[in-house]
Amino acid sequence: MDQSSGKIYTVQFWLLCMSNLLFSASFNMMIPELPAYLTSLGGADYKGYIIGLFTLMAGLSRPFSGKLTDTIGRIPVMVFGSVVCVICSLLYPLVSSVAAFLLLRFFHGFSTGFKPTGTSAYVADMVPFTRRGEAMGVVGLFSTIGLSLGPSIGGSVANAWGIMTMFQLSAVFALLSVVILIGMKETLHNKQRFRPALLKVSKGEIIEPLVLAPMVITFLTYFSYGALLTIIPDFSAHLGLANKGLFFTFFTASSIGIRLIAGKASDRYGRVPMLKISATLMAISMLMIGFATSPFGLLAGALVYGVALGINSPAVTAWTIDLGLPEHRGRALGSMYIALEAGIGLGAFFSAQWYNNQSENFAMVFYIMAIVTILATIYLMFVYRNKYMRFMRRSLKIRSRRH
Repeated sequence: MDQSSGKIYTVQFWLLCMSNLLFSASFNMMIPELPAYLTSLGGADYKGYIIGLFTLMAGLSRPFSGKLTDTIGRIPVMVFGSVVCVICSLLYPLVSSVAAFLLLRFFHGFSTGFKPTGTSAYVADMVPFTRRGEAMGVVGLFSTIGLSLGPSIGGSVANAWGIMTMFQLSAVFALLSVVILIGMKETLHNKQRFRPALLKVSKGEIIEPLVLAPMVITFLTYFSYGALLTIIPDFSAHLGLANKGLFFTFFTASSIGIRLIAGKASDRYGRVPMLKISATLMAISMLMIGFATSPFGLLAGALVYGVALGINSPAVTAWTIDLGLPEHRGRALGSMYIALEAGIGLGAFFSAQWYNNQSENFAMVFYIMAIVTILATIYLMFVYRNKYMRFMRRSLKIRSRRH
């Protein structure tokens, strides 16, 4: 697509946004209900694996989705991710054991391993460099709306008609996101037909070294997100908040409010300054949640966390695209998403271990999350500007010789 006109708000762009909204709502509507569902199967001690296994598969699949995004096209990769969501959502009502549930949860991770990689590459193809942060902010806005609506819709449907109906509705949302994608135009030039040989990923195709800095920041800032997904349902109940999805609604609402402004700000003032602000706010939000002794305190922390995440997401994604080579855009984004999944997965796993179903451990978990997050600010202030800039200078020399 022609980026020279400076236009980003085309029909294709809005279709992509709607597909993202439906996809996000599909897999997120079940998150608040899954801990209780796993407990009903006898797996109360495995709550940390709900997010951990999902993100593990997502991370493992990123090198493949990155390579396929750069070879067979952006749309086939997005379609595959959404179809996985459809199939897995329909299979949840059929599982009757903890082992089967965890296995299904593992394979469900294929969905987010593929769809976001293709989406971000598609957006980068469509928009000019000077408006990349803005475009990522808008696409992320629709994803965030889906993430916000999902838990509320899922919880309401599960309460009214049962959790099985909720799983079926999740499949419908994912299917609609596929229908939208079918009518869109591919943006990758000289795409290849799929062949099994493309699934062979060499060592050099797993990680794009040019985007190591965004990977570090993504890992450190999304570690706390994994903890929130795992611990907040129980913490909400502990504080007397009946609706376990309300926290996610609050932080998503504040994230929606800041994304448009944050995306444009990263285009104007730079990715790194915005990421410093977001990491600092995120650490503050973790402390607020850790100190919370009432639903009001918890939801106040959710609002601050949402602002931090709304600043972080478009800036780090645009930064990754800025640093990566255009012909390896899928690989660069896949690398960043590997760090994201690693952060969420490890955050979920370790927070569950530290919490250990003991209410007195809630505060400790969030204090640790604050420390991990503030490390991102320290990295950007003291490490990145020295070591990473020297690495980038060497890399840019290599890139100039290639061209």
